[in-house]
Amino acid sequence: MKCECGHTNPYGTEVCASCGKPLTGDNKELLNMRYEGAARRSQTYNRSMIDKIWNFFSSVKVGISIIVILLFASAIGTIFPQELFIPPGEDAATFYYDEYGWAGELYYMLGFHNLYGSWWYMLLIAALGVSILIASIDRFFPLYKALKSQRVTRHHNFMKRQRVFGTSAVEDADETMNKAKGLLKKKRYNIFEENGNILAEKSRWARWGPYVNHIGLIIFLVGAMLRFFPGMYIDENMWVREGETVPIPGTSEEYYLENKQFDLELYDEADERFQGVMEGSDAEHIETFRTHSSLYLAQEDTTVGAERELDLLSEDEIEVNQPLYFDSYSIYQLDYKLNELKAMTFDVEDQESGEAAGTFTVDLNNPEDYYELDNGDQVYIYDYFANFMINDEGVPTTENNVPDNPAFIFQTENDAGEEELTFIRIQRNFEIRDEEDDPHQYAFSFAGIDTNHVTGLKVRKDLTLPFLIVGGSIFLIGLVQGSYWPHRRIWLQRDADQNIMIAAHTNKNWESIKKEIRELAQETELEEPLDQTDKEYEEEYEERDRL
Repeated sequence: MKCECGHTNPYGTEVCASCGKPLTGDNKELLNMRYEGAARRSQTYNRSMIDKIWNFFSSVKVGISIIVILLFASAIGTIFPQELFIPPGEDAATFYYDEYGWAGELYYMLGFHNLYGSWWYMLLIAALGVSILIASIDRFFPLYKALKSQRVTRHHNFMKRQRVFGTSAVEDADETMNKAKGLLKKKRYNIFEENGNILAEKSRWARWGPYVNHIGLIIFLVGAMLRFFPGMYIDENMWVREGETVPIPGTSEEYYLENKQFDLELYDEADERFQGVMEGSDAEHIETFRTHSSLYLAQEDTTVGAERELDLLSEDEIEVNQPLYFDSYSIYQLDYKLNELKAMTFDVEDQESGEAAGTFTVDLNNPEDYYELDNGDQVYIYDYFANFMINDEGVPTTENNVPDNPAFIFQTENDAGEEELTFIRIQRNFEIRDEEDDPHQYAFSFAGIDTNHVTGLKVRKDLTLPFLIVGGSIFLIGLVQGSYWPHRRIWLQRDADQNIMIAAHTNKNWESIKKEIRELAQETELEEPLDQTDKEYEEEYEERDRL
């Protein structure tokens, strides 16, 4: 696009970069000053695939569309609780169906139960980040170059097409200009002079507020996406039984935790402070609960296949609101389970002789393949169901690996060399045989149980938090920067008749800049310019022109 001054401007330029003449629109149309009339890359190139991708993501409509989709998806993610917030140990598929019926099942099947960690949600966040980055680059650099190289003397059409514009006939233009310059300096304007003309400008730095916003938002989105990468963000539950040492989730079995003892403390009902509060209540009033733990570090040079040797790092008490911190990890006391079944003891009787064949104890969390009786015979575990249930097909199975309702199928061999199967669980015991067969030689009976306490812990590691804090802080700085300090410019320019043209522009708060110009006019010979968006402007301007 070639201007009458001879300067060639890129396609999409609205104001000539050399003389400042508007290149688009008619003389009565107000000039679009959003990007100082500079051409943007998205308006200049549209040939290659890179250009098309750039133009697509630089569109504000595309960015807003992505935001709307993200907001809609995020809203759906709040209809039911995320998997992270369901009761620890619950199977997600079963929980959503039991709690919310077919809607919960559909919610789970569509993957909304783990929305914020899903690949497509992360892809939307990445698309939003790319859109913000490209849109910022596409607009920032043309605006920066235009403001940095802006001229003081502007084309008369540029002046006339500003929102605030007027012409004043003065007796002494030099004196008026000098007096106006002094008054503008008092109002903290930066003064630029060229050929006897003046450009007064202040708070240009506030113009970059939206782009500072974008930088903060991009850093924040990067922090959110980093949660998708292994080792950057961990939020896992772990259950540890008393006396058990288990690897800590998310540490690649580098750290281990031992539950040495679990304590539960209740409020003393006899305490005078609680009189009248606990009376008549059967519920337990828990004061606190804690885990006496030992933290271990696994040795790296452990022989392959051998049990890993552990070095004790510390012994700590993990209590409610008093987590254990180590190596960017934190372990919180979350839940507990009292008197979980630990072991079951069975008596075996030889029904043919009527004598006791022996007693054996099964570790419910780590059962052996077989157990030897006192008479030398062996009892094999044919099948074990930690939490017994019958599925929809009528087949026995286990709901999970927690021994809440254990059941066994024991296999023995009688004196005739025949295999015998016996099903046994709490309050249920029967032989698996044909009706016409003789009773089994061995009879099983439940002899006793052993229980222990289980502590529920939350393991957290968040290396993305600094990104979120920095990004959020930068975003707020940009928000304040762009919201409270408007970028203001006032042009004072002589015309051919030595009259003074005055024009003004601001990106916000027009009444404030008009007030400053009104005060300027009161102290000088300048007439107050008119706001060309006012309905009365045209009639008043014609009257002034006539006079």
